[in-house]
Amino acid sequence: MATLGTLLAPDLIQTGSCWQLCGNVNGYARPDSESLTTQACRGRRFRILEKQRNRIAVQLLEDGYRCWLDLQAVLGRAEQCSPWRPSQLSASEIERKLPGVLAWSETAEQHPNVYLWGGTTEPDMDCSGLMQMAFASQGIWIPRDAYQQERFCQPIAACPDQHDLLRPGDLLFFGTRQRCTHVGLHLGDGRYRHSSGQAHGRNGIGIDSLHTRDQHPVAKHYRAEFRRAGRVVRCHDGSHLS
Repeated sequence: MATLGTLLAPDLIQTGSCWQLCGNVNGYARPDSESLTTQACRGRRFRILEKQRNRIAVQLLEDGYRCWLDLQAVLGRAEQCSPWRPSQLSASEIERKLPGVLAWSETAEQHPNVYLWGGTTEPDMDCSGLMQMAFASQGIWIPRDAYQQERFCQPIAACPDQHDLLRPGDLLFFGTRQRCTHVGLHLGDGRYRHSSGQAHGRNGIGIDSLHTRDQHPVAKHYRAEFRRAGRVVRCHDGSHLS
C-alpha cells in the first residue's frame, strides 16, 4: 500500500489516487494523440482518472484541467500526496500580489523563448500558459485556456482607445465574436504582454498596445480582435471547467 511520498509504480496506478510531480511533463489531448494540450511543471498535483495502454488520464488539481500523460514520464517521477486544497485569497490579497505577477512575466520575456501551442512551462509558452504561470508564480491559480480565463475573470469595461478603468495585471481577451482565442496581460496605459505565434504575432513573448495610433502589424491584428477585459479577483477552486 502506498503512503505519502511513495514514488508512482505500475502497481500503484489506481483511479482517484493523487500524485505530485517531481519534474515537468507534457499533457496530451487524447490517449492516442501527439497533440500537446498543456504541460505541468514540477510540484503540480494530479488525480488519476483512468489508464489506457501507455498513458493515464489525469485531472490537474490546481486548475481542474484534464489531459493524458505518458506513463513513462511519471513512473518513478511522481510522489503520492494528499489532495490539493485551493488557496482562499481575497480580491485585495490578489491585488497586492500583482506586482509579482507582472515581474514574473517580464523575466519570462527576457529569456530566449518561442511560442509553443500548449506550452505551460518555461521558457516556451502559449498565450494562456503565460498568463497561468505568471499568476501561479504568486500562488494564484487561474484556468488553463484563454476562453476559460475570460469566463473566470470579473468583466472590466474597455475598448482600444478607452482603457482608463484597466489596471496593471488585468487580462485582455481577443478572438472572434463567438469565442476567445487569445489573452494578454495588461501592463498599464493600454500596453500588454503576451505570447503570440508566427502567423499574426512575434513567435514568442512581446509587448503590444491597444492604442489605434500603434500601427505595428501585430498590434493592429489583435486590436481588431479585441473582445473585452477582465480582472482576477479569486483563485481557482480546482473544479473541472469545460
